[in-house]
Amino acid sequence: MLFFCTYLASLILNIEKMVIGNGLVAKAFDAYSTGNHFLIFASGVSDSTNTDKKAFDREKQLLIKCLKEHTEKVLVYFSTCSVYDTVVNKTPYVLHKLEMEGLIADLHKHYYIFRISNLAGQSANPHTVLNFFVQHILSGTSFFLWNNASRNIIDVDDAFSICNYILKQDCSYNKIINIANAVNYDVKVIVHEIEHFFKKKGNYTLVENSSHPEIDVSEIQSIVSALNINFDQDYLRKIINKYYTSNDL
Repeated sequence: MLFFCTYLASLILNIEKMVIGNGLVAKAFDAYSTGNHFLIFASGVSDSTNTDKKAFDREKQLLIKCLKEHTEKVLVYFSTCSVYDTVVNKTPYVLHKLEMEGLIADLHKHYYIFRISNLAGQSANPHTVLNFFVQHILSGTSFFLWNNASRNIIDVDDAFSICNYILKQDCSYNKIINIANAVNYDVKVIVHEIEHFFKKKGNYTLVENSSHPEIDVSEIQSIVSALNINFDQDYLRKIINKYYTSNDL
């Protein structure tokens, strides 16, 4: 009996986790951890303003290692919808994501690349769009707010549901699919909703700058409908209420 328990424990300890990463996306895909068909690669640079080449190289080397060790798995990689924003699509972060997409297409047999827009979720990452605004507004820290800019925000739970639906079909490999809200939000509207929720005025200065991601979500429209995801006018407000009521930042 002792031998059996020891053997069973060793098997459990040696189960290789099929979700790489520990951030917001990785946690959302935790159900895939013990599967043997997909490898969820959700590890990478979490700050889109990062310019540290070493950070990008670490993700690249880890990705190459995973590709070599799991040739039989269907790789799921998370890229960014910032490639559709002409203001930021030449930044080191976006260029790195595009390089990783190309690497996967060249080296792996079966894959899905999900280009994700700005995620909202339970995360201490200060670099997410909502967390940045919330932290600055609550602390009274001054920040610049672009007068002519918009951001596309989607609940991580909805993003997971859409990706999960696609993966469960498991019949359309080697594609790049945009996972995003059907609409963008003016950044002034985002800030206003946060100010209204916390009943606190932000300390910001409007500056003239433009940035608008143009994201084609036609491929997921039928899935969004099937999942009853409603990107209505209250969607942003619901997200803020969902993730910031406890204010655990």
